[in-house]
Amino acid sequence: MNQESLQYIPQRDPFFMIGELTYAEGNITRTTLHITPDNLFVINGRFTEPGLIENMAQTAGAGTGYRAIQSNKPKPMGYIAALKNIRITDLPRVDDVITTEAEFVQNLLNFHLVKGSVRVGDKEIASCEFKIYVTPEPQE
Repeated sequence: MNQESLQYIPQRDPFFMIGELTYAEGNITRTTLHITPDNLFVINGRFTEPGLIENMAQTAGAGTGYRAIQSNKPKPMGYIAALKNIRITDLPRVDDVITTEAEFVQNLLNFHLVKGSVRVGDKEIASCEFKIYVTPEPQE
């Protein structure tokens, strides 16, 4: 776990599912995560489906948190409101490093439509679309 990444999202151990924020420009965010045997979502040596979904959501959250900090604004809280078109073709193994990308497709009021994907090396192993509800900024 990269301590710097902790500042971008509200989650903490044992529910921290990103390792390093590697890219956050425009509407794209990328993270990596080294799958360790003590991860909450590892069962029988595999990182399971809920972990992949949470990893995609936290990748989106890390991008939002990073952009807020860069703009000197408070980090917003986000909640998964809906999942759609979930596709998981493989589960990463302990010691794999996954690379996750979240693409912000559309914003409507406080909802963000995001496409997420997870890769091990060059192989995409998971993808989904999700809506994230982002809490409004406090009014001063």
